[in-house]
Amino acid sequence: MIGDLRADTVRIEGANGDDIEAYLALPADDGPRGGVVVIHHLPGYDAATKEITRRFAALGYAAICPNLYSREAPGAEPDDAAAVARANGGVPDERFVGDAAGAVAHLRALPGSNGRVGTIGYCSGGRQSFLAALSVDVDAAVDCYGAFVVGTPPDGFPLRVGPLVARTPELRAPLLGLFGNDDKYPSPEHVDELEQALKDAGKPYEFHRYDGAGHAFFSTDRPSYRPEVAVDGWQRIHTFFGEHLGA
Repeated sequence: MIGDLRADTVRIEGANGDDIEAYLALPADDGPRGGVVVIHHLPGYDAATKEITRRFAALGYAAICPNLYSREAPGAEPDDAAAVARANGGVPDERFVGDAAGAVAHLRALPGSNGRVGTIGYCSGGRQSFLAALSVDVDAAVDCYGAFVVGTPPDGFPLRVGPLVARTPELRAPLLGLFGNDDKYPSPEHVDELEQALKDAGKPYEFHRYDGAGHAFFSTDRPSYRPEVAVDGWQRIHTFFGEHLGA
């Protein structure tokens, strides 16, 4: 059931003790409730990602989206901040892990927290959601078409990151993966490789692959949006978090 919520910009402690910006959305009731860390895509800490954060609060979770570009471009518009981050090759993995850990700790410290926190990310954020589940104490993780969990960026690509698939045995939480079969990053072959690694490591996971969908099929403001696929994907997410983050 969708309920009332309140949302605001807050400051949290990120990597290396840095003070970073984040967007926090909370249900109107007092809990108990689980928490969700929403990891923004490469275009940045934008209105679409904040809307997703509010959606989780309306569903009864405490939700927070850390601004991963806080240091590169404090106070900048999302497009400008993303341009700076792209020029730098994206967010360094080690720094992201520290920011994610800070966001998780912030949610667990809130009144009404049941102590359970999950992560969800889209595109580069999907990869980072997987990375968080390797490195941070979380209870569930959702990877929405995360690029370069498997494989490396081609020459000229704005991300300079390495693959994570070899670290699959370190996964600390159940994983939900949602992928488009028309995507290139990750391609169906990349998803196959990740799925095999999860099977080999004996990790709990659930993958759903969609025909007729490419990258960014959740993005309502882009031509890649696929309404029927997005509806099914959101239902999968709601069920998954309900199972792993519920009171």
